[in-house]
Amino acid sequence: MQLNILEHAEQAGLEAARACEAILRDTIAEKGSARIVLSTGASQFEFLSHFVKLDMEWNKIEMFHLDEYIALPESHPASFRKYLKERFLAYANVGKAWLINGEGDPEDMVKRLNEEIVKAPVDLALIGIGENAHIAFNDPPADFDNESPYTIVNLSDTCKNQQVREGWFASNEKVPQQAITMTVKQILKSRHIVSVVPHQAKAAAILNTIQGGVDNQVPATILKTHPSWMLYLDKASAAPIYQWA
Repeated sequence: MQLNILEHAEQAGLEAARACEAILRDTIAEKGSARIVLSTGASQFEFLSHFVKLDMEWNKIEMFHLDEYIALPESHPASFRKYLKERFLAYANVGKAWLINGEGDPEDMVKRLNEEIVKAPVDLALIGIGENAHIAFNDPPADFDNESPYTIVNLSDTCKNQQVREGWFASNEKVPQQAITMTVKQILKSRHIVSVVPHQAKAAAILNTIQGGVDNQVPATILKTHPSWMLYLDKASAAPIYQWA
């Protein structure tokens, strides 16, 4: 793990974007193309604002979507398809973009995603960490053994609580019960993983991730087993680490 602690979320997002730029430039120089996975949510605002401004050969990049709610219209403010179209695809003209559509048959959507993502390795995965330490929608206790690249999961109450606190939904009852998500095993197959996790609301999850052993009750701990995991924090999310150390 490479731990990077910056003063503010804006700086953490900028430095993470620069690190991703270096990875993608090297990958494109080596292979002629690159495959990425993007996460969403409030913690990614600052990162994406810098990432889309990079002078990249976006047409040589193929993007996969990390997770999406089932049966949530794209018009809803919480739709991750809507989020990525507005915050990323409107600025980055990628060669291909595989967005998750949770409005149709979810099993069919999973099948199509699985067929596409296994065609080549993912070079860079942007993986956020939730307040309950989930990665993608792999809530605790996370399934570390699922071999399917994408799967359907039930959302936990703690996950729903976060979505409400961040303002995406009016109440827990309004949050969809299920989502399509990339699995833990598929995330770990990425050549490089970058996690941008600012803000005080994530501090407890970060501390539990850093100080504990690998535990499916704290799903993000599995990222510590990856040979190229870069974690970007601001002082608010990193504050408990200083006290623990």
